[in-house]
Amino acid sequence: MSIPVKIRILFIVSAISLLLSGCFQQQTPSEKMYTVLEKVAVAEKGFEEQQDPLVAAESKEEKLYNQIIKLGMKQYDQIVKLSDEALALTDKRQKLMEKETQSLKESEKQFEKVQELRNELEKSELKQQVNQLYTIMMKRYRAHDVLYKQYQQGISYDRQLYQMLKDKNASLDALEGQINKLNDSYKQIVKANNQFNDLTKQYNEKKLEFYQTAGLKTKQTS
Repeated sequence: MSIPVKIRILFIVSAISLLLSGCFQQQTPSEKMYTVLEKVAVAEKGFEEQQDPLVAAESKEEKLYNQIIKLGMKQYDQIVKLSDEALALTDKRQKLMEKETQSLKESEKQFEKVQELRNELEKSELKQQVNQLYTIMMKRYRAHDVLYKQYQQGISYDRQLYQMLKDKNASLDALEGQINKLNDSYKQIVKANNQFNDLTKQYNEKKLEFYQTAGLKTKQTS
């Protein structure tokens, strides 16, 4: 069965950093902001926990696909078996992605408090930094919306492909067309993933900068 190779995703996304060092009793506006930002990081713990299982599921699915394309139609029963296993992995990937997305929604809900608190800051430099932080983070949330949409599209194309591989009447041209469509989709996923990771890096850097300017001690600044 001479079928083209699928692009490998190995979906890895960056998490925001957690810099907790201690609690404040009577909090200044900067300390209140610190508390909110660290709660945002805690809210994304579920997001971070999905990364290794997601990559593992993708890697296992890729191995199954590579096994399938080496088989001939005389081994049709094995093709069906492996395709069903791959389909089960697409279901698993979708569930993991849903958990990741839910974690980001909880993070965004926490982060909304930043908008209320930033007006309490007295120093103009701190206000400017928080405004920049807010802009970056909102772009990050929207970037994940795009990533989620692209990833779901990729899973849909994967499922269609495995169903086609189980069809004895599926033509090689049809299979090639589906794989080309899938690979184009994966390129968009990689692009969206890179954008999300870049914004995560910017956010972490800007958050640390705010902490340093505000004189807040953290694990990284103390």
